[in-house]
Amino acid sequence: MPFHYRFFLVTTITCALLVAAPIFTVFLHAMARTELIFHFYNTLLPTYIINTILLIIGVMLGTGSIGVGTAWLVTMCRFPGRCIMEWALVLPLAAPAYVLAYTYANFLEHAGPVQEILRQIFYLGPRDYWFPEIRSLGGVIAMLTITLFPYVYLLARAAFLEQSVCVIEVSRTLGQTPVQTFIRIALPLARPAIAAGIALALMETLADYGTVSYFGVQTFTTGVYLAVFSFGDIVAAAQLATGLLIFVIIVIAIERFSRGRQRFDHTTNTYRTLPIFALTKMKAAGAFTACAIPVFVGFLLPTILLIHMATTNGHKLFAIRYITMTINSITLAGITSLIAVLMSLLLAYTNRLSKDCATNLLTKIAALGYAVPSSVIAIGILIPVSIFDRCVDDATRHILGLSTGLLISGSIATLVYAYLVRFLAVSLHTTEAGLTKITPNMDQAAQVLGHSPKSILKRVHLPMLRSSLLTATLIVFVDVMKELPATMILRPFNFNTLAVQTHNLAADERLTQAATPALIILVVGLLPVILLSWHISKSRI
Repeated sequence: MPFHYRFFLVTTITCALLVAAPIFTVFLHAMARTELIFHFYNTLLPTYIINTILLIIGVMLGTGSIGVGTAWLVTMCRFPGRCIMEWALVLPLAAPAYVLAYTYANFLEHAGPVQEILRQIFYLGPRDYWFPEIRSLGGVIAMLTITLFPYVYLLARAAFLEQSVCVIEVSRTLGQTPVQTFIRIALPLARPAIAAGIALALMETLADYGTVSYFGVQTFTTGVYLAVFSFGDIVAAAQLATGLLIFVIIVIAIERFSRGRQRFDHTTNTYRTLPIFALTKMKAAGAFTACAIPVFVGFLLPTILLIHMATTNGHKLFAIRYITMTINSITLAGITSLIAVLMSLLLAYTNRLSKDCATNLLTKIAALGYAVPSSVIAIGILIPVSIFDRCVDDATRHILGLSTGLLISGSIATLVYAYLVRFLAVSLHTTEAGLTKITPNMDQAAQVLGHSPKSILKRVHLPMLRSSLLTATLIVFVDVMKELPATMILRPFNFNTLAVQTHNLAADERLTQAATPALIILVVGLLPVILLSWHISKSRI
């Protein structure tokens, strides 16, 4: 085997092992015995299971209906404002769910402006009326739905854009209305993409900590943090993390099983401009309203509220501590995104070179991290790192009479490692999508001219992958900027990021002060979100 092939293969094996190690660690330590888990079993575990199931059902229905409905409207219907809604519907993805939770809690709670105005208008006392409780399971479902539906929207819209004109034209010829065409033709053909989008939203739901903890909803994720920070029991945390991972596996298995042996292939390569259903005045107004409400609730209103809170009672934007936290967040996000893109490029290119089952399996293992909640990954990293630090400290105490303390635990390297395990798949999928657009004939032509695989990657693929690699870098960058659970568990002492600062201030009910770091996170997330929408809008030529 040539050296270049060996290098790419070794890199793939190393990446797969690094991603799989924390997950296997959690499974192994979940088999140990601890008394704390019996306490959870008798008290909180039933609540964790019920709340998690209800959360999955609620978010699945919410993201599916909003994402699919809006995707069909902006793709297949003509109404005023459609061009704006095409990219505006992706904007809620820039706001983390916990930021929306803090913002709407301050806006809708008893002492907030909404209820205060209602009391003044109708001359009501504090106990004279009923108002929906935002800090509840329903509130969590609403916050997660409104910020995660763009996952379904993006994939469903891409699927609708790629559907054959012939199929839709035949449906209309047979007398089917636009609604019937959507239900009987377009929806079944887009089912794999819709299922994938919902699965992504559900995995993000299971990984959420900031929203559920702030709204006081007990789930497996809050149980993991309770076991680590309140009881200091890593084994119990691993067992709860295993329960959370089982939910993830069930979600993925149900999606795969529901498809069975059904196939969703297109039977033609005819991809002309899609027929657009022109809507009348009332229907056009309804379509615009249906698209505008998620944008307003998920992005515009929270942004306005954050700006108001930050400029009135918030912390100073350019204070030294916020500059430091911004630098910390950008440094972590920058390092992680660059390493992730480099690793994904090597993984995707190795898979392209070899095309054997073993390499393909290793690549899939390396992409497994995105299906695992970051709290599970953090526990899987914390356990072996803690054991290593303790062994080194005991050895130096015995031999030299000195204590080394924590060498790796609570370090930047550990935190970056957790980010890589979690978000490598995001970069890998984007890079693979870019590579599939490069015809193998180019590789063969370069080989005939005497270029090695390394030279082909450098001179042929890299120039053509610039757009995909830039997109992958931006997506990972913003995901790390928003990441909260792994950062809370693994961050170094006295090392704060914008996400951690936002959570800490909100947990202390200092919501107006939390608006400043939350607004920074929101602004940073806009660039890749707009870029994603632009790429999809240009995807059908």
